[in-house]
Amino acid sequence: MSPTARQLQVLIGAAAILAPGIHTLTDVAEWVTKGFSVPQLWANYLAFVIMPFLFVGLFAVQRETIGILGLVGALLYGAAFIYFAHTTLYALVEQVPDYESLWSRLGSVYTAHGILMILGGLLFGAATFRAGRFPRWTAIVFLCGIAINLALGIIATPEIFQVFGSALRNAGLIGMGVVLLMRPTPHPA
Repeated sequence: MSPTARQLQVLIGAAAILAPGIHTLTDVAEWVTKGFSVPQLWANYLAFVIMPFLFVGLFAVQRETIGILGLVGALLYGAAFIYFAHTTLYALVEQVPDYESLWSRLGSVYTAHGILMILGGLLFGAATFRAGRFPRWTAIVFLCGIAINLALGIIATPEIFQVFGSALRNAGLIGMGVVLLMRPTPHPA
């Protein structure tokens, strides 16, 4: 592996730890304080802005084995997070107090992007599992989080369960990031 390729892999690995880690912390902060805060929303925005680039990077390090469904999944997931970054700015500008208020204002457009995230996540997670370039547990944990978020989108549950689904998705991504930082070329553990 060339030094430039290794540097890009380290950058992707660091982003796969940083963005999902920040996202999880902002979800927990929002749940604990029962609403949004300006610092929490700015941190959330930072995490969301990184996500599209992160998914293109995670696709790129698997490009030889992940296939077209992995690319489509990465692009859909990334596109959803472009919109979610916008919603974070909207919440800041409009001083939206909490997630329920944000969702009630954005409604079907927000839901449509949630569906894109779920679909993209399912495609990307399944393709990553099949590709075998990362330990399979990372894709399984990511997919479990996606499945929980899908189920919770269908049934009404307390917000902590949604946080749990997001935390699982993020844990799978963080696992992929750790692998990229520790190994020159990812492969199953």
